[in-house]
Amino acid sequence: MEYFYNNLREIEGKLANDPQRNTKTTTNTRCILVSGPVIVGAGPSGLAVAACLKEKGVPSMILERSNCIASLWQLKTYDRLRLHLPKKFCELPLMPFPQDFPMYPTKRQFIEYLEDYARKFDIKPLFNQTVEKAEFDQTLGFWRVRTSTTCSTSGRGTNEKGSIGGEEEVVFTTEYVCRWLVVATGENAEVVMPELEGLKEFGKQVVHTSSYKSGETFRGKRVLVVGSGNSGMEVCLDLCHHNAMPSIVVRDTEREMFSEQDGLPRRPFPNGWKGESGLYAVGFTKRGLLGASMDAKKIAADIGQFWNSESRHLTTFDRSH
Repeated sequence: MEYFYNNLREIEGKLANDPQRNTKTTTNTRCILVSGPVIVGAGPSGLAVAACLKEKGVPSMILERSNCIASLWQLKTYDRLRLHLPKKFCELPLMPFPQDFPMYPTKRQFIEYLEDYARKFDIKPLFNQTVEKAEFDQTLGFWRVRTSTTCSTSGRGTNEKGSIGGEEEVVFTTEYVCRWLVVATGENAEVVMPELEGLKEFGKQVVHTSSYKSGETFRGKRVLVVGSGNSGMEVCLDLCHHNAMPSIVVRDTEREMFSEQDGLPRRPFPNGWKGESGLYAVGFTKRGLLGASMDAKKIAADIGQFWNSESRHLTTFDRSH
Protein backbone atom coordinates (compact mmCIF):
# COMPACT_ATOMS: atom_id res chain seq x y z
CA MET A 1 0.00 0.00 0.00
CA GLU A 2 2.90 2.35 0.64
CA TYR A 3 3.84 1.82 -2.99
CA PHE A 4 0.37 2.96 -4.03
CA TYR A 5 -0.12 5.98 -1.83
CA ASN A 6 3.41 7.39 -1.96
CA ASN A 7 3.63 7.24 -5.75
CA LEU A 8 0.15 8.23 -6.98
CA ARG A 9 1.28 11.71 -8.01
CA GLU A 10 4.25 10.32 -9.90
CA ILE A 11 2.06 7.78 -11.72
CA GLU A 12 -0.59 10.38 -12.49
CA GLY A 13 2.05 12.66 -13.97
CA LYS A 14 3.44 9.88 -16.17
CA LEU A 15 -0.05 9.04 -17.43
CA ALA A 16 -0.85 12.66 -18.21
CA ASN A 17 2.26 12.93 -20.40
CA ASP A 18 2.01 9.49 -21.99
CA PRO A 19 1.86 10.01 -25.79
CA GLN A 20 0.18 6.60 -26.24
CA ARG A 21 -2.69 7.62 -23.99
CA ASN A 22 -3.09 11.11 -25.44
CA THR A 23 -3.12 10.05 -29.09
CA LYS A 24 -6.92 10.09 -29.25
CA THR A 25 -7.87 12.05 -26.17
CA THR A 26 -11.47 13.26 -26.00
CA THR A 27 -13.42 15.20 -23.39
CA ASN A 28 -15.11 11.92 -22.41
CA THR A 29 -11.88 10.15 -21.40
CA ARG A 30 -10.84 9.76 -17.77
CA CYS A 31 -8.26 7.84 -15.74
CA ILE A 32 -8.94 6.14 -12.38
CA LEU A 33 -6.25 4.77 -10.07
CA VAL A 34 -7.46 1.62 -8.27
CA SER A 35 -5.64 0.66 -5.07
CA GLY A 36 -6.82 -2.98 -5.10
CA PRO A 37 -7.39 -5.51 -7.89
CA VAL A 38 -9.64 -4.90 -10.89
CA ILE A 39 -11.90 -7.89 -11.57
CA VAL A 40 -13.35 -8.29 -15.06
CA GLY A 41 -16.72 -10.03 -14.87
CA ALA A 42 -19.54 -10.03 -12.31
CA GLY A 43 -20.54 -13.65 -12.64
CA PRO A 44 -20.17 -16.23 -9.85
CA SER A 45 -16.37 -16.30 -10.29
CA GLY A 46 -15.95 -12.54 -10.05
CA LEU A 47 -18.26 -12.29 -7.05
CA ALA A 48 -16.38 -15.09 -5.28
CA VAL A 49 -13.00 -13.40 -5.73
CA ALA A 50 -14.37 -10.05 -4.52
CA ALA A 51 -15.85 -11.66 -1.40
CA CYS A 52 -12.66 -13.57 -0.56
CA LEU A 53 -10.59 -10.42 -1.05
CA LYS A 54 -12.93 -8.41 1.18
CA GLU A 55 -12.60 -11.03 3.91
CA LYS A 56 -8.85 -10.38 3.87
CA GLY A 57 -9.31 -6.61 3.96
CA VAL A 58 -8.47 -6.06 0.29
CA PRO A 59 -10.79 -3.73 -1.69
CA SER A 60 -11.54 -4.51 -5.32
CA MET A 61 -13.41 -3.13 -8.29
CA ILE A 62 -15.56 -5.29 -10.60
CA LEU A 63 -16.14 -4.24 -14.22
CA GLU A 64 -19.14 -5.87 -15.92
CA ARG A 65 -20.16 -5.31 -19.53
CA SER A 66 -23.81 -6.19 -18.92
CA ASN A 67 -26.35 -4.40 -16.72
CA CYS A 68 -26.61 -7.05 -13.99
CA ILE A 69 -24.63 -9.63 -12.07
CA ALA A 70 -24.50 -13.17 -13.46
CA SER A 71 -25.68 -11.95 -16.86
CA LEU A 72 -25.16 -15.36 -18.44
CA TRP A 73 -27.54 -16.94 -15.90
CA GLN A 74 -30.07 -14.13 -16.04
CA LEU A 75 -30.14 -13.39 -19.77
CA LYS A 76 -28.82 -16.40 -21.69
CA THR A 77 -30.18 -19.54 -20.07
CA TYR A 78 -33.27 -21.66 -20.66
CA ASP A 79 -36.21 -21.71 -18.28
CA ARG A 80 -35.91 -25.24 -16.89
CA LEU A 81 -32.21 -24.93 -16.03
CA ARG A 82 -31.07 -26.31 -12.69
CA LEU A 83 -27.63 -26.79 -11.18
CA HIS A 84 -26.25 -30.06 -12.47
CA LEU A 85 -24.43 -30.94 -9.26
CA PRO A 86 -25.69 -31.07 -5.66
CA LYS A 87 -25.75 -27.62 -4.10
CA LYS A 88 -22.93 -28.37 -1.63
CA PHE A 89 -20.55 -28.57 -4.61
CA CYS A 90 -21.82 -25.30 -6.13
CA GLU A 91 -21.88 -22.85 -3.24
CA LEU A 92 -19.51 -19.90 -3.32
CA PRO A 93 -16.92 -19.33 -0.57
CA LEU A 94 -18.05 -17.96 2.80
CA MET A 95 -21.81 -18.42 2.21
CA PRO A 96 -23.72 -21.73 1.91
CA PHE A 97 -27.03 -22.14 0.12
CA PRO A 98 -30.17 -21.69 2.22
CA GLN A 99 -31.18 -24.94 3.92
CA ASP A 100 -34.64 -24.90 2.35
CA PHE A 101 -33.19 -24.94 -1.19
CA PRO A 102 -33.52 -28.32 -2.94
CA MET A 103 -30.47 -30.45 -3.63
CA TYR A 104 -30.44 -29.13 -7.21
CA PRO A 105 -31.46 -25.42 -7.05
CA THR A 106 -33.39 -23.93 -9.95
CA LYS A 107 -32.15 -21.12 -12.15
CA ARG A 108 -34.22 -18.57 -10.23
CA GLN A 109 -33.02 -19.84 -6.87
CA PHE A 110 -29.38 -19.67 -7.94
CA ILE A 111 -29.80 -16.10 -9.18
CA GLU A 112 -31.41 -15.15 -5.86
CA TYR A 113 -28.48 -16.77 -4.06
CA LEU A 114 -25.99 -14.71 -6.10
CA GLU A 115 -27.91 -11.48 -5.47
CA ASP A 116 -27.96 -12.22 -1.72
CA TYR A 117 -24.24 -13.02 -1.92
CA ALA A 118 -23.47 -9.63 -3.48
CA ARG A 119 -25.57 -7.85 -0.84
CA LYS A 120 -23.96 -9.72 2.06
CA PHE A 121 -20.44 -8.74 1.01
CA ASP A 122 -21.49 -5.30 -0.26
CA ILE A 123 -20.21 -6.05 -3.75
CA LYS A 124 -21.21 -3.28 -6.16
CA PRO A 125 -19.92 -3.88 -9.70
CA LEU A 126 -19.66 -1.11 -12.26
CA PHE A 127 -22.13 -2.15 -14.94
CA ASN A 128 -22.15 -1.44 -18.68
CA GLN A 129 -18.35 -1.37 -18.69
CA THR A 130 -16.99 -3.18 -21.75
CA VAL A 131 -13.28 -3.91 -21.43
CA GLU A 132 -11.67 -3.13 -24.78
CA LYS A 133 -8.02 -3.51 -23.86
CA ALA A 134 -5.85 -4.57 -20.93
CA GLU A 135 -2.07 -4.36 -20.96
CA PHE A 136 0.72 -4.35 -18.41
CA ASP A 137 2.74 -1.14 -18.45
CA GLN A 138 6.36 -2.05 -17.79
CA THR A 139 7.26 1.57 -17.03
CA LEU A 140 4.59 2.03 -14.38
CA GLY A 141 4.57 -1.55 -13.12
CA PHE A 142 0.75 -1.40 -13.28
CA TRP A 143 -2.05 -2.81 -15.42
CA ARG A 144 -3.96 -0.39 -17.63
CA VAL A 145 -7.52 -1.54 -18.31
CA ARG A 146 -9.57 0.48 -20.80
CA THR A 147 -13.36 0.34 -20.91
CA SER A 148 -16.02 2.08 -22.93
CA THR A 149 -19.62 2.91 -22.16
CA THR A 150 -22.10 4.14 -24.76
CA CYS A 151 -24.94 6.40 -23.64
CA SER A 152 -27.75 8.03 -25.55
CA THR A 153 -28.41 11.67 -24.83
CA SER A 154 -31.24 13.88 -25.98
CA GLY A 155 -31.57 17.60 -25.72
CA ARG A 156 -34.28 20.20 -26.13
CA GLY A 157 -31.98 23.06 -27.02
CA THR A 158 -29.88 23.78 -30.10
CA ASN A 159 -26.87 21.52 -30.59
CA GLU A 160 -23.54 22.32 -32.25
CA LYS A 161 -24.96 21.66 -35.72
CA GLY A 162 -27.80 24.08 -35.17
CA SER A 163 -30.56 21.51 -35.01
CA ILE A 164 -33.04 21.30 -32.18
CA GLY A 165 -33.59 18.24 -30.05
CA GLY A 166 -32.62 14.84 -31.39
CA GLU A 167 -30.71 11.94 -29.84
CA GLU A 168 -26.97 11.45 -29.79
CA GLU A 169 -24.72 8.57 -28.73
CA VAL A 170 -21.84 9.53 -26.47
CA VAL A 171 -18.97 7.13 -25.77
CA PHE A 172 -17.27 7.47 -22.40
CA THR A 173 -13.82 5.89 -22.19
CA THR A 174 -12.21 5.08 -18.83
CA GLU A 175 -8.74 3.78 -18.12
CA TYR A 176 -8.34 1.94 -14.81
CA VAL A 177 -4.79 1.66 -13.49
CA CYS A 178 -4.23 -1.20 -11.02
CA ARG A 179 -1.56 -3.44 -9.56
CA TRP A 180 -3.53 -6.68 -10.03
CA LEU A 181 -5.91 -7.82 -12.76
CA VAL A 182 -8.31 -10.75 -12.29
CA VAL A 183 -10.01 -12.17 -15.40
CA ALA A 184 -13.38 -13.67 -14.46
CA THR A 185 -15.19 -13.53 -17.80
CA GLY A 186 -16.19 -17.20 -17.71
CA GLU A 187 -15.73 -20.22 -19.96
CA ASN A 188 -19.07 -19.76 -21.73
CA ALA A 189 -19.29 -15.99 -22.12
CA GLU A 190 -19.19 -16.07 -25.92
CA VAL A 191 -21.40 -18.01 -28.30
CA VAL A 192 -19.55 -20.73 -30.23
CA MET A 193 -21.34 -21.89 -33.38
CA PRO A 194 -19.80 -24.83 -35.26
CA GLU A 195 -19.20 -24.53 -38.98
CA LEU A 196 -21.41 -27.24 -40.44
CA GLU A 197 -21.43 -28.06 -44.11
CA GLY A 198 -24.76 -27.17 -45.70
CA LEU A 199 -25.93 -25.03 -42.77
CA LYS A 200 -26.44 -21.96 -44.97
CA GLU A 201 -28.64 -23.95 -47.34
CA PHE A 202 -30.63 -25.52 -44.47
CA GLY A 203 -33.28 -22.80 -44.60
CA LYS A 204 -34.77 -23.58 -41.20
CA GLN A 205 -34.41 -22.09 -37.74
CA VAL A 206 -31.00 -22.52 -36.09
CA VAL A 207 -30.82 -21.66 -32.38
CA HIS A 208 -27.86 -21.61 -30.00
CA THR A 209 -28.62 -22.75 -26.45
CA SER A 210 -27.88 -19.22 -25.18
CA SER A 211 -31.01 -18.09 -27.06
CA TYR A 212 -33.14 -21.15 -26.24
CA LYS A 213 -35.77 -20.54 -23.56
CA SER A 214 -38.44 -23.23 -23.81
CA GLY A 215 -39.47 -26.18 -25.95
CA GLU A 216 -42.94 -24.67 -26.35
CA THR A 217 -41.74 -22.97 -29.55
CA PHE A 218 -40.92 -26.37 -31.07
CA ARG A 219 -44.05 -28.26 -30.05
CA GLY A 220 -44.85 -30.96 -32.64
CA LYS A 221 -41.64 -30.31 -34.59
CA ARG A 222 -38.61 -32.46 -35.31
CA VAL A 223 -35.50 -30.91 -33.74
CA LEU A 224 -31.83 -31.91 -34.08
CA VAL A 225 -29.68 -31.11 -31.04
CA VAL A 226 -25.93 -30.93 -31.71
CA GLY A 227 -23.87 -31.76 -28.62
CA SER A 228 -24.43 -34.07 -25.67
CA GLY A 229 -23.15 -31.95 -22.81
CA ASN A 230 -25.27 -30.84 -19.87
CA SER A 231 -27.12 -28.24 -21.95
CA GLY A 232 -27.71 -30.54 -24.91
CA MET A 233 -29.14 -33.32 -22.77
CA GLU A 234 -31.34 -30.97 -20.77
CA VAL A 235 -32.64 -29.23 -23.89
CA CYS A 236 -33.56 -32.63 -25.31
CA LEU A 237 -35.49 -33.43 -22.15
CA ASP A 238 -37.25 -30.07 -22.27
CA LEU A 239 -38.21 -30.64 -25.91
CA CYS A 240 -39.70 -34.02 -24.99
CA HIS A 241 -41.73 -32.44 -22.20
CA HIS A 242 -43.20 -30.03 -24.77
CA ASN A 243 -44.12 -32.81 -27.22
CA ALA A 244 -41.38 -32.03 -29.72
CA MET A 245 -39.47 -34.82 -31.48
CA PRO A 246 -35.76 -34.32 -30.73
CA SER A 247 -32.74 -36.24 -32.00
CA ILE A 248 -29.23 -35.69 -30.68
CA VAL A 249 -25.82 -35.85 -32.39
CA VAL A 250 -22.94 -37.15 -30.26
CA ARG A 251 -19.30 -36.77 -31.28
CA ASP A 252 -17.23 -39.97 -30.94
CA THR A 253 -13.93 -38.51 -29.74
CA GLU A 254 -12.79 -35.37 -27.97
CA ARG A 255 -9.41 -34.01 -29.03
CA GLU A 256 -7.14 -32.14 -26.67
CA MET A 257 -7.60 -28.35 -26.85
CA PHE A 258 -4.71 -25.92 -26.57
CA SER A 259 -4.78 -22.38 -25.29
CA GLU A 260 -4.44 -20.98 -28.83
CA GLN A 261 -7.73 -22.66 -29.72
CA ASP A 262 -9.95 -22.34 -26.67
CA GLY A 263 -8.46 -19.37 -24.89
CA LEU A 264 -8.16 -21.23 -21.59
CA PRO A 265 -5.08 -21.05 -19.34
CA ARG A 266 -2.08 -23.04 -20.56
CA ARG A 267 -1.42 -24.59 -17.18
CA PRO A 268 -3.79 -27.44 -16.33
CA PHE A 269 -5.96 -27.47 -13.22
CA PRO A 270 -5.21 -26.69 -10.44
CA ASN A 271 -2.36 -24.38 -11.49
CA GLY A 272 -4.00 -22.15 -14.10
CA TRP A 273 -5.14 -19.41 -11.71
CA LYS A 274 -1.93 -17.33 -11.59
CA GLY A 275 0.00 -15.67 -14.38
CA GLU A 276 2.76 -13.08 -14.40
CA SER A 277 2.88 -9.40 -13.38
CA GLY A 278 -0.18 -9.61 -11.12
CA LEU A 279 -2.46 -11.34 -13.65
CA TYR A 280 -4.96 -13.95 -12.41
CA ALA A 281 -7.70 -16.10 -13.95
CA VAL A 282 -10.74 -17.52 -12.15
CA GLY A 283 -13.47 -19.81 -13.43
CA PHE A 284 -11.56 -21.44 -16.30
CA THR A 285 -10.98 -24.84 -14.69
CA LYS A 286 -13.70 -26.76 -16.58
CA ARG A 287 -14.79 -27.86 -13.12
CA GLY A 288 -17.77 -25.59 -12.66
CA LEU A 289 -18.53 -23.53 -9.59
CA LEU A 290 -16.41 -25.73 -7.34
CA GLY A 291 -13.32 -25.01 -9.43
CA ALA A 292 -14.12 -21.28 -9.48
CA SER A 293 -14.42 -21.23 -5.69
CA MET A 294 -11.05 -22.95 -5.34
CA ASP A 295 -9.44 -20.39 -7.65
CA ALA A 296 -11.07 -17.48 -5.80
CA LYS A 297 -9.63 -18.58 -2.46
CA LYS A 298 -6.13 -18.99 -3.90
CA ILE A 299 -6.18 -15.62 -5.64
CA ALA A 300 -7.42 -13.80 -2.53
CA ALA A 301 -4.77 -15.49 -0.38
CA ASP A 302 -2.01 -14.58 -2.84
CA ILE A 303 -3.03 -10.92 -3.20
CA GLY A 304 -3.92 -10.64 0.48
CA GLN A 305 -0.46 -11.74 1.54
CA PHE A 306 1.16 -8.97 -0.45
CA TRP A 307 -1.49 -6.41 0.55
CA ASN A 308 -1.19 -7.13 4.28
CA SER A 309 2.60 -7.02 4.24
CA GLU A 310 2.44 -3.61 2.54
CA SER A 311 -0.14 -2.46 5.10
CA ARG A 312 2.12 -3.41 8.01
CA HIS A 313 5.05 -1.67 6.35
CA LEU A 314 2.98 1.47 5.83
CA THR A 315 1.78 1.46 9.48
CA THR A 316 5.38 1.25 10.71
CA PHE A 317 6.37 4.01 8.32
CA ASP A 318 3.56 6.29 9.54
CA ARG A 319 4.37 5.73 13.20
CA SER A 320 8.05 6.54 12.66
CA HIS A 321 7.12 9.95 11.27
